[in-house]
Amino acid sequence: MIPVTKPFLPPKQEYYKYLEGVWNREWLTNMGPLASQLEMDLKDYLNLKHLLFVTNGTVALQMAIKALELKGEIITTPFSFIATTSSIVWENCTPIFVDIDNKSLNIDAEKIEAAITENTTAILATHVYGNPCDVERIEKIAQKHHLKVIYDAAHCFGVMINGKSIFEFGDISICSLHATKLYHSTEGGLIITKDPSLLKKLAYMRNFGISGYDSFSELGLNGKNSEFHAAMGLANLKYIDEIIDNRIQITKRYDEKLKTLKAFRPTWHKNSENNGAYYPIVLESEELLLEIKTELDAHEIFSRRYFYPSLAQALPYLEKVSCPITEDISKRVLCLPLYYGLSLEEVDHICRLILRIQNN
Repeated sequence: MIPVTKPFLPPKQEYYKYLEGVWNREWLTNMGPLASQLEMDLKDYLNLKHLLFVTNGTVALQMAIKALELKGEIITTPFSFIATTSSIVWENCTPIFVDIDNKSLNIDAEKIEAAITENTTAILATHVYGNPCDVERIEKIAQKHHLKVIYDAAHCFGVMINGKSIFEFGDISICSLHATKLYHSTEGGLIITKDPSLLKKLAYMRNFGISGYDSFSELGLNGKNSEFHAAMGLANLKYIDEIIDNRIQITKRYDEKLKTLKAFRPTWHKNSENNGAYYPIVLESEELLLEIKTELDAHEIFSRRYFYPSLAQALPYLEKVSCPITEDISKRVLCLPLYYGLSLEEVDHICRLILRIQNN
């Protein structure tokens, strides 16, 4: 059986070594020493000044919207995981969907201005599959219309633009450290901002808004993470370069073997490089996708229709909105298995099955 993804696990003894300290200290959560160390080590690795380790990426999105005090309408993409949109609704704002670019699969920056109204307060864009949005164009639009910008960078660990971390763009960026991500802490997330005062506000929010022994400064929630999750993050961080290199090798093998496939790969940001987070293909037709997926399933090789369906059409708590490009792409996109340790022989086998279906 070949799953669509598989979490990287460090050597047991390395993880257990961190747990020995947890047992000795008996400090399990509430931003203990391991969680604090993870924040510092991640800042060093990512070359960031400010960063918070939180419960998960969804909580990070909710905190971002709350910290920026957003109201009214937030422009977003219908081609993303549900948390991008549900976080907006959860915080009592209204998502306004803007269709995607048919090559990058990110929100089409050229269509954003047409969606801005007097009620618009922010743009929440997703770097789909780790592929950076047109951050330069989005920044200009935001400045022109006095809007805040949040980036859902859940897939973007290690991604840079011209040597600068993708997390530095926007007012706030978030990242997921869920077990399905290329770098994970089992469950977890990051929230990043360049604004020290905003970071301080977010830090209070993460801990119920508590600002002192008997004082409160913000409306907060429990956005903290545990020492057990931090331990996994610390253990995995030692292997992150190896993990990314391995995933890039797998990506290149897919590229090589699927040259004749009737499909295209998303066009990557010209000043950035793929981090190997996912391997999406957009097939010629939904019919071909279903035939390929059925064949792979029959061989216990599991792919994923990610993202399907369009959020603008699928959510029962929102009115349906037409985004034709998203609706088309979401029906034809398939993510193939990609994880550390997937062998090149297994990749070759997957590709042979796919091409056999196409050529029948």
